[in-house]
Amino acid sequence: MPDRIYLDHAATMPLRPEARTAMEEGFDQWANPSSPHAQGRKARKLLEDARERVKAALDWEGEVIFTSGASEAAALALRHAKAGARLVSTVEHDCMLQAAPDAERLPVRSDGALDLDILCEAAQRETPLVAVQQVNSETGSRQDLAAIAGIVHQAGGLLLVDCAQGAGKMPLPPCDMAVLAAHKFGGPIGVGALLVRDYAMLAPSGGQERGYRRGTENMPGVLAMAAALEACDQPFLDPHILAPLNELSAICRDIGGAWLSDCLADPTPYIRAVAMPNMSATAQVMRFDMAGIAVSQGSACSSGTMKTSRVLDAMQVEPEIAANTIRVSVGWNTTRADVERFCEVWLELAKS
Repeated sequence: MPDRIYLDHAATMPLRPEARTAMEEGFDQWANPSSPHAQGRKARKLLEDARERVKAALDWEGEVIFTSGASEAAALALRHAKAGARLVSTVEHDCMLQAAPDAERLPVRSDGALDLDILCEAAQRETPLVAVQQVNSETGSRQDLAAIAGIVHQAGGLLLVDCAQGAGKMPLPPCDMAVLAAHKFGGPIGVGALLVRDYAMLAPSGGQERGYRRGTENMPGVLAMAAALEACDQPFLDPHILAPLNELSAICRDIGGAWLSDCLADPTPYIRAVAMPNMSATAQVMRFDMAGIAVSQGSACSSGTMKTSRVLDAMQVEPEIAANTIRVSVGWNTTRADVERFCEVWLELAKS
């Protein structure tokens, strides 16, 4: 039986070998980093060393609060930031929206970009906290965070950026806080971080992590996360690997499909949303799986509902296109052969 092809890296990237090695070493040295005995002090030293390595890998001069992942990091920021109104874009990940259910929703344009005119008006709230993603997990759309940061900071507000899909692939944007998930860049599941430019921006909420987070730190996971970030210094993707997708896009348009990158203000190459004519996304995901290829129907946290994507709905994508759209996402171990095989199967399904 041939090896399966994994093209759902936006949901979870395979564990990098450097991260696996670091995690195993962490288990060998395991003790509670808060314990005062020798083993605990050794674990604390490893944890703090990893903290500095994360800062260096991300070129971040602020603070790092280790968490269990992006969802916890988002909740810490949105619930404890010393700011007034919470403003969250309509296309944010579910963890952002659930952490601030009463937040004002900021609309995006049909090209996926945040409506900056509406942001300018909304940012006049007293010391707002504005939450915007760096890269959308369903479409690959990248926000103009330099412009957004300028608006937010001119209004005296704080900017929180969900960098889960961008960290390790592109530089961090200008922001006051950032959310990370290790498993999105080849680290393990169950560990992440909230980056904070200054602890003074956040109200303490627990006993660990300088008093800003409750719970014993996942030292092996943190070591693996640091190692995965350091491995990201290598080139992420060779354009040669993605060339077959560019060729497929022309065929997709010719036969009546939709290549959503065409309509995005700033698409990224490693997440592609593609609509096949005359076949639902649900059916496509099943057929690709039968062919040995893993793709998805949007965000992993919401794809199981089989409902039309709220992200595509917020972008005013036509319902018949949204219903037929799948997500293809590539990562550090994707090969050109993987991409070529996806294109072959896509064409077979589109012509069936």
